Amino acid sequence: MSSFPRMTAHTGCMGTPDNTLKSIEAGLSCGADILEEDILVTADGMLVLSHDDNVHLADGTECWISQMSYEQLLQLDVKAHNGAPGETMRILPLDAVLPYLSKSGVRMNLDLKSDACVEPIAAWIEKNQLLEQVFLSGCEKDRAQLVQRVNPRLRKLLNVDPAVFMTDAPYTDVAHQICKDAAASACFGLNLNYRVVAPELLPIAAEYGLDVCIWTVNEVDEMEHFSQMGVHSITTRNIAALVQLKTDRQI
Repeated sequence: MSSFPRMTAHTGCMGTPDNTLKSIEAGLSCGADILEEDILVTADGMLVLSHDDNVHLADGTECWISQMSYEQLLQLDVKAHNGAPGETMRILPLDAVLPYLSKSGVRMNLDLKSDACVEPIAAWIEKNQLLEQVFLSGCEKDRAQLVQRVNPRLRKLLNVDPAVFMTDAPYTDVAHQICKDAAASACFGLNLNYRVVAPELLPIAAEYGLDVCIWTVNEVDEMEHFSQMGVHSITTRNIAALVQLKTDRQI
């Protein structure tokens, strides 16, 4: 029997708002192997946890993280991403995750939301000696190549645009091409929407020495299907269900 996939807690897992300490704590308490967080950078180079550059404020206005200093951003109450109606929060610096990484030893998937993140995230990972504990996603072909140029020591997944599978080309031809793209940027794996993953992909990725990591699988029957298929990582908001599935498999 193949080993169970690594269990990745999507930011905002278990009904918590995205990119919050509540989400990190929920993932850890459920037993996730990996925590996923979204990364952006402010105008003055501070790495922060956020999915979108434009954030909506409690007063109905909006602002752009990339156009503000971190000190300006700290003064704002923003609407929580995937939070309860009316829930607000403060944007957190990436440094807020350091105590959790140090204490738990859990790995972290940092999903880069802009090219501007690449140089500061490379410096942050090196400074905090996290080359083995942190890897990057959010890297389609051009960004993966940028990461490789900035610091080839960084571990990264190639984010695959689902549209590449929506052509007349044979599935296996597309699979070979995305694997070649990943290998060209020294990625250790592919990061794909689960809806485009077919069994044929797994042996092709193995030829290139690549992991197959999928997102975002929230239904138990789909978790079971892909775990049996042999993917290497499943990202889910319902991390408790995935952990339970692994426990049941081991009984």
